Amino acid sequence: MRMRHTAAWVAFTTAALVTASGCGSESVKSAVKTVGEADRAMAALARATDRTEELGSAEVRMSTDLGNGRPIAMEGTYSWGDGYAFDVQMDTRAANMQAVNHAPKTHVLFVHGAYYYDVDAFPSGPYQGKDWIKVDGSAVFGEKGAQALAGDNGSPSASMKGLKYAKDVTDLGTQTVNGHRATHYRAVVDADRMGKLKDVYGQNSPLAKATGTASVVTDVWVGSDDLPVRLKQKMGTMTVTMDFDDFGKTAAVRTPPAARIADLTEVIKDQRKRQG
Repeated sequence: MRMRHTAAWVAFTTAALVTASGCGSESVKSAVKTVGEADRAMAALARATDRTEELGSAEVRMSTDLGNGRPIAMEGTYSWGDGYAFDVQMDTRAANMQAVNHAPKTHVLFVHGAYYYDVDAFPSGPYQGKDWIKVDGSAVFGEKGAQALAGDNGSPSASMKGLKYAKDVTDLGTQTVNGHRATHYRAVVDADRMGKLKDVYGQNSPLAKATGTASVVTDVWVGSDDLPVRLKQKMGTMTVTMDFDDFGKTAAVRTPPAARIADLTEVIKDQRKRQG
């Protein structure tokens, strides 16, 4: 339900319900109450979206479950407002990267649309001595998907803004999350409402082919300060959960020194082509 519904729209809908179905006064009251609750939920999410966008960064603890029972944990800085970026530590074994990094945690950056992984230095070959791997976002999401995620479109702020396209928003009540009292909202955004992000999550996207995504189900817990405490998104078999702290207090994320980077973007793309 969108926020632009006015009192006139509610009155029109109520009249239509009575005319079409012969609803009595109690049914009309129930219908109006449902519309009102949805509008209040959308208004609360709009306030949270504005506050999130305004503050521009946060400390985040994230877990990505690909549906295999081995969630990948990451923790660190996320920023937006001047291009989406993050600087995190990721569980090496859960991400299946122990072949290139023997440390229990892998330092991962995302800057200017590319991922950078801090790994063991290459012992020989064309990348000898280099200890950062670069993979452009186009190798992960495809060319169209990477373009759709340009700027801040992949950020937590963008996830919040995308809720305005939800076909259904539900207030699930107040809960305690990470020590904060927060209101739990659930929203569903179908593929036909995703706009340009359809190239990221839609039916023919690489992500959809890998996870079976047909819609994005978002649960968000909003605190009394109108900021999200937790954001959870389910996309097919994949579930991403983000817990937030310290909004607006993080530093800029910068790329590693060029001399230390092994760009494997084309190698990854060629592998994906061969795998079909």
